[in-house]
Amino acid sequence: MLITQHEDGLDFSNPYNMFKYSIRNELTRKYYERRLKRFFDFINFDIKLDISKRCNNFVNKSRNERGSSWVLNQIIEFLQFQKNRVETGEITASTLRNFVKALKLFFEMSDIAIPWKMITRGLPRARMAANDRAPTLEEIQKICEYPDRRIKAIIYLMASSGIRLGAWDYLRWKHIIPMNNEKGDIIAAKIIVYGGDTEEYYAFITPEAYRALKEWMDFRESYGERLHIESWIMRDLWRTTNINYGARWGLAKYPKKLKSSGIKRIIERALWEQGLRKPLTKGEKRHEWKAAHGFRKFYKTRTEQIMKPINVEITNVPL
Repeated sequence: MLITQHEDGLDFSNPYNMFKYSIRNELTRKYYERRLKRFFDFINFDIKLDISKRCNNFVNKSRNERGSSWVLNQIIEFLQFQKNRVETGEITASTLRNFVKALKLFFEMSDIAIPWKMITRGLPRARMAANDRAPTLEEIQKICEYPDRRIKAIIYLMASSGIRLGAWDYLRWKHIIPMNNEKGDIIAAKIIVYGGDTEEYYAFITPEAYRALKEWMDFRESYGERLHIESWIMRDLWRTTNINYGARWGLAKYPKKLKSSGIKRIIERALWEQGLRKPLTKGEKRHEWKAAHGFRKFYKTRTEQIMKPINVEITNVPL
């Protein structure tokens, strides 16, 4: 394997660092690491160590005299266990495929050859569509009543553009471009999604969504933040004169970017606080609609009522 040293001291000959490097989105990385941990737990490998050491130690062990046959046996035993869970209805075939994605990426970035085509041949096919539904207008209105100034802008933007949660890690104020009619009224706004990335594309949001964003940005500016085109759309909260957030909150003049993981936590808190989430009863495996992805489904189901599905996809995925 090629050994390189990143400018921040990160050693890319380290298997865990290579795996981490290959995933752009922090939230996705956490999901993948969780699935790797499940794999290591199943094979009872270095239980007491953290995920980085477990990854590195596993790769080192796989390169000893036992070779790839030992690794292959561990993978097949783990996937067979998960396959049995699919057959009993404990998990879905999509969940099983997600385990495969995490393992495949880890071994590819560790330069360990695994016959994935042979392994996946025996796995059940995943459903093309999940059973969860989109939130209703009433539910969206309810979540927007949650007492956090950011929630309305977050929900309006996601529901009217269909962006994925990870897109928030790229969104700056310059990526929101208002569009006016001949009278000067704002009729929509163009949004650059994944700006500067190879997967960059554009979508559109409603004038209501743009106004919600503008109100949020104006509120920040009223407390002394110096806004500019490079300002992040979502940031941390700060102490105001009418609400005592405590010393742990930041200052208005020194914004800290709110990552996609933070936005996900805001949405989840709002769902529970507004009574839109209830504990699952015995036998239930998932809620009626997903916390973040539900707004993407809302966008898709609404737009397909007046647009052709192919045109909806063009406005909702990288070109």
